[in-house]
Amino acid sequence: MRNILLPVGAILAALLLFGLFVSFAGVDPVEVWLLLFKGAFGDWYSWQNTLQRAAPLMLTALCVAIPARAGLVVIGGEGALVLGGLACAALAQSVALPANAVGTLLVCIAGAVAGALWIALAGWLRQFRGINETISSLLLAYVAIGLFKHLVEGPLRDPASLNKPSTYALDEGMLITGIAGSDVHWGLVIGVVVCLLAGLWLRITPSGFAVQVVGGNPRAAQLVGLPASRLIVIACALGGAAAGLAGAIEVAAVHTSANAALIAGYGYAGILVSFIARHHPIAVIPVAIVFGGFGAAGSLLQRRLGLPDASVLVLQGIAFVLILASEALRDRDWKSFFARFGQFGPSEPVPIVMPTPDAVKGEKS
Repeated sequence: MRNILLPVGAILAALLLFGLFVSFAGVDPVEVWLLLFKGAFGDWYSWQNTLQRAAPLMLTALCVAIPARAGLVVIGGEGALVLGGLACAALAQSVALPANAVGTLLVCIAGAVAGALWIALAGWLRQFRGINETISSLLLAYVAIGLFKHLVEGPLRDPASLNKPSTYALDEGMLITGIAGSDVHWGLVIGVVVCLLAGLWLRITPSGFAVQVVGGNPRAAQLVGLPASRLIVIACALGGAAAGLAGAIEVAAVHTSANAALIAGYGYAGILVSFIARHHPIAVIPVAIVFGGFGAAGSLLQRRLGLPDASVLVLQGIAFVLILASEALRDRDWKSFFARFGQFGPSEPVPIVMPTPDAVKGEKS
């Protein structure tokens, strides 16, 4: 109950604070809350936008969740995502691939490998050079984005893309289509399956248990002879592979080529999703859907109320701060906390005992 109530309470508090924030702009908070729900889950069109945004969030959240199980805080999923999308487009552009499901599989594998190598580098720097993985993964993300822009606007650029530099588009046969003709592509199914597989791996396999032992008690892991450094690098590689796969899916299902639209902040939003889900891969699925809905509702807030489309980023930022703050309340002894208030209530009357004459004589003597 504590694992559920604290994140839910933090999200509700974030919505309240967001309502207070927009009220300063002269907007009715109740109307904002209603539009957030309507834009995310109000009809089938809203559901399609929500689920489409939730697909990459699931995979980028795994880029944080899996290393976190090994005791690391990796926040460079955005870099792994853009390099995964770049590797997907670059492979299709440089090698003649079959225009069918095999080609789609190959470009997705290329994206996963690129993301895995990039985040594994942060784990390697942590274990063998003593560099903090949070800082290195964040800085590597900026390096990845710079490398992405250089290649997309330079060596890999399609000459026909004038106003919006991009790579050559993938062959139509390699594109990931929608489910049953809807706008929700099969990347959502891939994201759900990968989350389930990651959860099962951590729960029932010896290697997954070893990763959690390393993250929970590194000294105990050393005493039992676990290869901590190798397990940490593997955990980082698996998380990076998930984020790289997200980039490849975005290219193959949404953008059809690698361009600046791929830098949409999914890697940073995945940090929030993972923390709310307590770094549990299966819990990532519903949380990603909720925050995918918040992102989908941003355009509705802009059309109806004139708020900026990026105003939902303020909501995400408030939620992230409150989620981190709620962690300080997780280990509090709530029973003794509420028991303190009983000490200030009405107490039982203390009987007054009057001294007897004999007792007074005894004291004088």
